[in-house]
Amino acid sequence: MPSLSSTSIISQYKTSIMNIALFDFDGTITHTDTFTKFILFAACKRRTYAGRIVLFPAIMKYKLGKLQGRDIRKKVYYFAFKGMNEQQLRIKGEQFSKLAIPNYLRDTAFKKIQWHQQRGDIVVIVSASLDVYLRPWCTEHGLDLICSKVESTDGTLTGNYIHGDCSGITKKRLVEQRYNMSDFNTIYAYGDTTEDNELLSLADEKFYKYF
Repeated sequence: MPSLSSTSIISQYKTSIMNIALFDFDGTITHTDTFTKFILFAACKRRTYAGRIVLFPAIMKYKLGKLQGRDIRKKVYYFAFKGMNEQQLRIKGEQFSKLAIPNYLRDTAFKKIQWHQQRGDIVVIVSASLDVYLRPWCTEHGLDLICSKVESTDGTLTGNYIHGDCSGITKKRLVEQRYNMSDFNTIYAYGDTTEDNELLSLADEKFYKYF
């Protein structure tokens, strides 16, 4: 009777216990809203000042609960960056990733990410925030990423996202497109707002406002 090699046995064992951990970013891993911080960091001052006036009615509707987060984010992003050179924004994103994000991290959340990594779990950041600054940060820390991706034409930003705002049901849909959830022994998910409900619904072990 043929025997399995030790490498094959270990490989099958690792596959059988593979886990995945899905983390929201803003408010879960960080203690603040990095989307707004990045807008103020990267948008030109003229647009920032004008945006406070033009978008004031929409911002007030959002604060009063009459406008959803995904809608205000799209309006702010469109106003701030439509027509901007994509490469320039990505350079800003690299700078923001290195200079700003470390100041906003929750130490307990980052330690939990490291705990999952040490166990051999796949760790995925699933966020409505922008790929231009989340991608460099995730690459630095060995994390997978699903998020709002900026759209451009001939190197110029259109003001739209490629797959729409990555929140709510879109988070769940994009995770399921990327991964076969039945491949995992245990699915963990961490979130902090109602926009994470659908993401949390994927999990065997779900943590709401855990940190």
